[in-house]
Amino acid sequence: MANKHPSLDIVESYGTELSGKKIVLCISGSVAAYKALELARLLMRHGANVICVASDAVTKLIQPDYFKWATGNEVVTKLTGDLEHIKLADYRQSDIIVVYPATANTLGKLANGIDDTPVSTVLTVGFGAKIPILMALAMHEAMYENFAVLRNIEFLKDKIEFISPQMIEGKAKAAEPEAVLEHVLKKFGHSPILDGKKILITAGPTMEYIDPVRVITNQSTGKTGVLLASQLVSAGAKVTLVYGPGSEGPPKGAKIIPVKTVNEMFDAVKKEMKKKYDIVILSAAASDYTTHKAKSKIKSTNRNLIIKLQRAPKIIDHIKKMQPDVFLVGFKAETDISKKSLIESARKKLRESDADMIIANDIGYKYQKDPQYNEILIVDRSGKVISSGRKKKIEISKFIRKQIENRI
Repeated sequence: MANKHPSLDIVESYGTELSGKKIVLCISGSVAAYKALELARLLMRHGANVICVASDAVTKLIQPDYFKWATGNEVVTKLTGDLEHIKLADYRQSDIIVVYPATANTLGKLANGIDDTPVSTVLTVGFGAKIPILMALAMHEAMYENFAVLRNIEFLKDKIEFISPQMIEGKAKAAEPEAVLEHVLKKFGHSPILDGKKILITAGPTMEYIDPVRVITNQSTGKTGVLLASQLVSAGAKVTLVYGPGSEGPPKGAKIIPVKTVNEMFDAVKKEMKKKYDIVILSAAASDYTTHKAKSKIKSTNRNLIIKLQRAPKIIDHIKKMQPDVFLVGFKAETDISKKSLIESARKKLRESDADMIIANDIGYKYQKDPQYNEILIVDRSGKVISSGRKKKIEISKFIRKQIENRI
């Protein structure tokens, strides 16, 4: 990107857990404000896009250009006709608002609905829009123990999150930037179990060419696989996604290997498996059959057309031969069969592929009526079967992630 700010070079240098997350960093007038620069950079190093909102008191301590230098984004120091508070804090505009440091004044304004500064107005909008708010309190110890301050904390404690200050030398000092980062990482799904794990996942459909312009494919959008990859990135895993031509945009924070045909997908997987992986998840709707591609476009004047298909390689059957110790997760889709038959089909695939876990689902009539929802069954080597219940696909992806965590 030609206009990329040089400060953005550090993004994802420590991890990808916050990739795709938009974080509003509100800085209020405390001498601890200088540490907000470090916090902004830490959040960016884990993938976040950070936009700073600075109070007037802060700008007297630190020039706004320092925050622009730190984040690569313009700094909000006043509200204009551009409606900065709406752009940042209205419904679904940001993922979290972090107030660091948070003074007694800022706390009191949020608790009492006062919005007379850029920081307090952004907080008022975000509070109403139910955007998560995290406050790292900083003030003199006597202020922290003031009844009015304690009352404001009490009022807000079930509505926003607080990071308790450090009581040092008669002062309630703001938590260190590393502590705030850790809190944010946990909030967005960081997992000590999956952190640092190398995960290879396939997703999306494949297409098999009949001729240079015509293909045989399926209706997979790749959404479940993409959402699952995003969940694993947020958990702290190092994710490589071999992605067919799905309609769902690939997740940020993962290494993407685009493919089209089942043989391209198989070749990409084999190449990646020369490296060491901890987990392999095969969620792609890979074609069961391939074609003999005609060299030129088949004439549309033919009354009949015979297309010869041949069996495609079953990628899942080769994984444990390449890496016997990898944790292998496969998917099994059927249409309009009984739950008992679906379980039997999943168990058969589990045995044949030597997989550790199979995710089975029925993509028949009920699913196709509303494909935003799904129900999956988890079948593993223990013999247990766990149902997700019918849920949105984002919830399904979280459920799958949890089931993997429980088994590795």
